[in-house]
Order: sequence, then C-alpha cells, then structure tokens
Amino acid sequence: MESLFDSAAEEATPQPLAVRMRPRSLDEVVGQRHLLGPGTPLRRLVESDAPMSLFLWGPPGTGKTTLAYVVAGVTKRRFVEISAVSAGVKDVRAAIDHARRELGLTGRQTVLFVDEVHRFNKAQQDALLPAVENRWVTFIGATTENPYFSVISPLLSRSLLLTLEPLADADIQVVIERALEDERGLAGRARLAPEALDHLVRLAGGDARRSLTYLEAAALLADEITVEVVERAADKAAVRYDRQGDQHYDVVSAFIKSMRGSDADAALHYLARMIEAGEDPRFIARRVVIFASEDVGMADPTCLQTAVAAAQAVQLIGLPEAGINLAHAVIHCATAPKSNAVVKAIGAATADVRRGLIGQVPGHLRDAHYPGAAGLGHGEGYKYPHDFEHGLVRQDYAPAEVRERRYYQPTRHGAEAPVAERWAKIRSFLRGE
Repeated sequence: MESLFDSAAEEATPQPLAVRMRPRSLDEVVGQRHLLGPGTPLRRLVESDAPMSLFLWGPPGTGKTTLAYVVAGVTKRRFVEISAVSAGVKDVRAAIDHARRELGLTGRQTVLFVDEVHRFNKAQQDALLPAVENRWVTFIGATTENPYFSVISPLLSRSLLLTLEPLADADIQVVIERALEDERGLAGRARLAPEALDHLVRLAGGDARRSLTYLEAAALLADEITVEVVERAADKAAVRYDRQGDQHYDVVSAFIKSMRGSDADAALHYLARMIEAGEDPRFIARRVVIFASEDVGMADPTCLQTAVAAAQAVQLIGLPEAGINLAHAVIHCATAPKSNAVVKAIGAATADVRRGLIGQVPGHLRDAHYPGAAGLGHGEGYKYPHDFEHGLVRQDYAPAEVRERRYYQPTRHGAEAPVAERWAKIRSFLRGE
C-alpha cells in the first residue's frame, strides 16, 4: 500500500504511460467539468484541510483513480490505495490504524482510496465506517457499479456521491495529444498520423486509460504510427466507420433493414460493427425502440417492451455489458413477426389532419365537467360503454369528415392476426355495417 508519491518507488519501477500522464492538478484533468468547477465538492476538498468522504461512480477510464491521486497530491496528504479485489478486513483495519497513528503523531492526513469498492462485502464495508464517521481518513471509493445497490447505506449516507461521465471523443483526443508531446509521456519521439489518431479515439470508447495503453504499445512498434500500427498494437482490426460520414448512415440503414428482413445474424453483425466503432449505444437503442413499433408493432406487442428495457439498461449499465442487452432486443426484433400497420395508421391519420380533415368533436364526446358545459349540450347523449354488453355501444366517435376513413388496417402476422379479427368485428358493429 505504497503512496504514488513515493519517489523511490517511482524510480524503481518504470510506470505505464497512463500512470505517468496522470494529471497533477484539477486543472489538468480532462473532462468531468461538472465536478471540477468553483465551489464543487472536489474543489472544496482540495482547497480545505477538512477530511471528506466521496464515492466516484462512473465507467472505466473516466478518471476515478486519477481524481483520487490528484486530491492526495495537491493537498500533500498521504495516499494509500487498497484494491477491493484482493484486500480483506485485516488490510482495511491496518490501513486505518496506520492513518490514525500518522494523524496523531504528525497531523498529516491520509487519503484512503478503495478501488472497485463495490466488490467489498458487508463486513469489509462495515470496517470502513469508523474511519469515515470519525474523519480519521479522507475516504474515496471508486466503483463502476451503481452504489445504491452495491454499497451499504450507512457508508453511502456519510459520503458524497459524484457521478463521472464517459469522456467525449474530443477529451480522448486531448489526452492522446498531450501524451505525445509531454516530457512525462512520449516527448515527441513518436508521430501519429491523423487517421491513426481518429482510430485510437474510436478504439478507446471514452476510456482514457485504454487510449494511452494502445498509444504506448503502438509507440513501441514504430515511431511513425499509422492505422496499421495501431491495429497491431491493439490486436484489433480497424472498423471502417465514420460516425459523421456515409459509413454511419450505410451501416445504420443496413442494421434496420436486416432486422426488418428478419435476418438476426446480419443485424447482430451491424450491431457489433457499430459498438466496436464507438457508436453511442443510446443512439442504437433509440433506433431499436423506433423499429419495435414501426416494423413489428402489433404483430408482437412485447417487442416494444424488450426494446425499451434495453434502452433503459444502456443508461443504467453502459458498455460493454449493455451490448448484451442491445443484442437481446435486436434478436427479438429480427425474429418477431412483422407489421407496419401501426406506422401506416398514424401516417394516414396525420395526412388527413394536414389536409384539413379536422371536423368538430361530436357534442356527446365533449368535456362536460366544467361549469356551464351542460348548458352548451356537452356530453348530452353520451353512452358509457361499460354499461353495455361486451363493453361496446354504437355511437359516433369520429368527426363526420373522417367517419368512414380506415386508418388502422392490421396484418394477419403473428399476434396481430387475432387483433385483426377482433378489430374487424368491432369496426363493423360501430359503423353499423
């Protein structure tokens, strides 16, 4: 549990590029501007001597460990790191006891950083409580899991929860370019072709640490870093996909058309292609939700439920795991029976409205709840369907101008077949046919 700021330890072991390039101040941190502005908890922690307990929640490579190091370095606090993967209660208590002695003897505070704190069981988390409650340490816990599900409530209630966001492509580019030129990094010894830079950004997927790991590996292979060098370093073939260009639209189009054509394998190929190229998973989820109503519709009403659940999972979990949820929804959409009757129905109704086929709402359907409505005849003669057999009663519902229009014309596909049969009987009864 050595401090990062132990110079002897630094000299003894060459550090990876991602470690060497860690920011030395909050101003050097890339991204997370919502956490770093004046008056934010992190700023207060750095600018004051008061201990504070924090949870940093966010995807890998967004700067959780970096922020903990910066807090310790800038405030000159002693830094102790524990990994929840390998540490036990004994390690936690030993670190806290050492911090108490240091505080009592020298007055120097300790930053106790627990990485992947969600992996601690209840007993291990309980061991942290006295140190947090009595402010013996500045506790910082990093987690990629929702702490409301993975951290005990007494510990969470005594700490501030800060949510980190995935780094934007522009942020990753800054990280890479800084590492190329900085003396702590490659110090100008390697040159990165523009297309190789774009490829590195795509491969990083919002993970700064991954981008620097790939860059360092590429720099060991060649001084002139091309796309091919990056591919060799990352052991990953380039995905020819430009999110702002034709490839973006071509792949998305093929993705939708493959689901519409019920080819689950092809749809999964394009899904994987978009994910590997760094496409925003929320964009993919939105397309699947739209497809569930536009191309499946009433042929399988549960398809929309699956698509919406996948979209929510993307928000909650994030990549890479959310790729499984997206694949679940894509397979459901691709293999479901298809019907575009819903989209055709709303399209036809909208077209009539835009053509001016509006008409007056029938008097018996108008709102009769406000004072004076009865005097205007609103609601007069309305027949309450629940009072009639089968919950159906013949009366005019649509304005006269569109009373005979047929908007919803169901197919005989999948679950829409019985709907079509039922709707035909209902319509015939209501229209007196």
